[in-house]
Amino acid sequence: MTHSDGLAIAAILICFVVSVALLAIESALTRASRPRLHAQGEAGDAKAAAAAALLEQRDILVSALRLANLGATVFATASATTVLDDRWGKPGVLAAVAIGLVVFGLARGLSRAIPARDPNRVAKVVAVPAAKLVAVIVPIAAVLDAIGRLALCPFDRRTQPPAREADGTEELRGAVDLMHREGAVVKEDRDMLGGLLALKELEVSDVMIHRTKMVAVDIETPPDEIVRAVLASPHTRVPVYRQRAENIVGVLHTKSLLRALVQADNDASRIDIASLLLPPWYVPGTTALEEQLRAFRRRRMHLAFAVDEYGEVMGIVTLEDILEEIVGDISDEHDLPASGIRLRGDGSVTVEGMVPVRDLNRRMGWRLPEQAATTIAGLVIHESGIIPEPGQTFTFHGFRFRILRKSRNRITLLRVASLAAGQKRPAEAR
Repeated sequence: MTHSDGLAIAAILICFVVSVALLAIESALTRASRPRLHAQGEAGDAKAAAAAALLEQRDILVSALRLANLGATVFATASATTVLDDRWGKPGVLAAVAIGLVVFGLARGLSRAIPARDPNRVAKVVAVPAAKLVAVIVPIAAVLDAIGRLALCPFDRRTQPPAREADGTEELRGAVDLMHREGAVVKEDRDMLGGLLALKELEVSDVMIHRTKMVAVDIETPPDEIVRAVLASPHTRVPVYRQRAENIVGVLHTKSLLRALVQADNDASRIDIASLLLPPWYVPGTTALEEQLRAFRRRRMHLAFAVDEYGEVMGIVTLEDILEEIVGDISDEHDLPASGIRLRGDGSVTVEGMVPVRDLNRRMGWRLPEQAATTIAGLVIHESGIIPEPGQTFTFHGFRFRILRKSRNRITLLRVASLAAGQKRPAEAR
């Protein structure tokens, strides 16, 4: 073996080590948890802060590391070619290419194994040297990236970049679902995080109590009957209407009523109900829940009336309704135990028609579509295209729906069963 051969072999080994190091750095930094590193950096960990800052330029980082690794692989192949071409001729060139592929393959395998157990820890160790390396290579990588984007411009028809906020929300929701399937997050926590993320997507009309189920009193009712009705209600704020439920005149708070009752020496007939009413607050039914939650906090109120585009009252929404979208059902000793969902022995459920699709999905862990309709009855009508009769059965979205009871044009009770494999099928009735 000549001196030049020894140098070539040493260069190949050095390139192999460099390639392993570069690929390990790339693997650690791309698999590390940026939120966790950011939190550790905020807590005073300088290495974690450096790694988090490096990950803010993930695209440039990966381009620079891959460019450096390509250079090491090419240099290893060229060194092997120099040695083998002199000894074997053209077969030596092919052998040199094979050596380059082997070097790259072994480097890739070792690089994945190094940070596999704790990529965050490896990322903190390599953050500082990786930053220095990237600072050297990034100008070249930036030029090559610019050339690549310029070459792809004629084929890029997108007029606007994707919304980063929407992408982040979907990524976070997908991460939570994945962690739930792996057992790292329990169902309650997954539902809570999912509900919090959904506040931007849901509207007031999705969670409101419809006016047909609204507990309210007529102001023209005798005061003593109003007192009994309010005390019998599980709510502390009761809407008050005149003649029609849609004609809201105010909101009666139980504390105001009890205070007036004490001042009247428990004589309900002496109470002026109209003087106790709070003015009604109307909000569009299309208001986003996140915006409505801020409005509740800003105005320090807990109840609002949702109206449609014609100004007609659709129902009421409370602060508790929005909080329940995040934390699930909130019940106290005065709430009525009526969820509208009853489990059956065969795995199916009996559901009241007014139960929201979202509530049924949360309760059963199902994935019925929530965009087409708010309630389960509305979903059946939307998918079937008709107002069904009792006894009819529909199959769609991997579930079977059987109509059990109907009142006028409203589905009041139905049975829902999940089909095997949960595959979506086109709507069909029989």
